[in-house]
Amino acid sequence: MSSTTGVMSSTTRKRVAELLGREPEGAFEVVVTDESGDPLVIRNDPFLADGRPMPTRYWLVGENARRAVSRLESLGGVRLAESEVDRSELANAHARYAAERDAAIDESHQGPRPSGGVGGTRIGVKCLHAHFAWYLAGGDDPVGRWVAEKLTVFDQRAVADELAVVDELASDGVTGSGAASSGSGSSRSEMS
Repeated sequence: MSSTTGVMSSTTRKRVAELLGREPEGAFEVVVTDESGDPLVIRNDPFLADGRPMPTRYWLVGENARRAVSRLESLGGVRLAESEVDRSELANAHARYAAERDAAIDESHQGPRPSGGVGGTRIGVKCLHAHFAWYLAGGDDPVGRWVAEKLTVFDQRAVADELAVVDELASDGVTGSGAASSGSGSSRSEMS
């Protein structure tokens, strides 16, 4: 995983649109890529092209990372993160996120402005994807850190599950590349 800034190629813009499943509605910059150089996190401008405020500064676009975080959310991750992360630390993170986003707004701007902190919320946790994106981009986000820890546990469990299947197949007399490939699967490949 690496950070990147600079001029964006049309190929990169097209790839981000593919990852989003739609054309981006505003200006953005790829700030983190995965090991293969594919976009992982984008940083959005505070306003969309039509002038609407965009509260979510960092957006997780990497397919495998999004899928892994979605799985965590589906298992009750938002509630669990809210119960395990220090509320004061989370409130401070929201304030830092909003301050960073607001610093990108011209002082002379008149009209609606983005509000809230991570994911546009002022308190609590709204979206693990937004927290994790900011964390990957270098933000001091306790929820993003929590997500990274949970995904590491998921990844370790996936590896342990794969090894257990391989061991079981080996004990049943199945050996060779077939046993290893039978234990490999989407659980492991979904992690970034």
